[in-house]
Amino acid sequence: MRASRLLRLLLLLQNRGRLTSSQLATELEVARRTVLRDIDALTEAGLPVVVVRGARGGIELGFNYRTRLTGLTEAEAEALGVLLGTKLPALEAIGLGAADRAARTKLLESLPDGVRETAMRAQQQFRIVPRSVAADDERIEALAKAVRERRKVRVHARSKRPRTLHPAALVFGARGWAVEDALRGEVLPLDACGDVNISALKWG
Repeated sequence: MRASRLLRLLLLLQNRGRLTSSQLATELEVARRTVLRDIDALTEAGLPVVVVRGARGGIELGFNYRTRLTGLTEAEAEALGVLLGTKLPALEAIGLGAADRAARTKLLESLPDGVRETAMRAQQQFRIVPRSVAADDERIEALAKAVRERRKVRVHARSKRPRTLHPAALVFGARGWAVEDALRGEVLPLDACGDVNISALKWG
């Protein structure tokens, strides 16, 4: 969690220039005291963080330090902006909603000034609203965990004829969610899975 915050702090400083500790605290949604500790950590790591005191002071990066995602054309920057501005409800359903929002912010902040401005403008000009996703089905997040950890899954777990799957992927398409079985190579719709039980046993 802290490593993620430190990266965002670094990107804020390099893209927005001098900021006060209070401004950084607001952006990062942490206490000002936490920001000051993070600044110390960046300094100890060898990054050129400069603290300017006085009424117009603040915190900034020295020696023109930059970490950049470069080489994007204007059209590529627009495409990236639209992608970053398009929320995917499916990510919320598999438990990655917060991570998605943090990743979008970090990626946007990592862009060079002109590219970032183009991307942000494209977010306002072109908006894509994905179809709704059933996120209240507890099986979805459980199956996502099984896919990540390569755990066997029993479907129709409470029936007299349960079936064991080896989930390689969780797919969301026109007909909703489905589970791809690694051994059989078939895709089973979630609606056809019934009760789901995640095994402690792994496959593969």
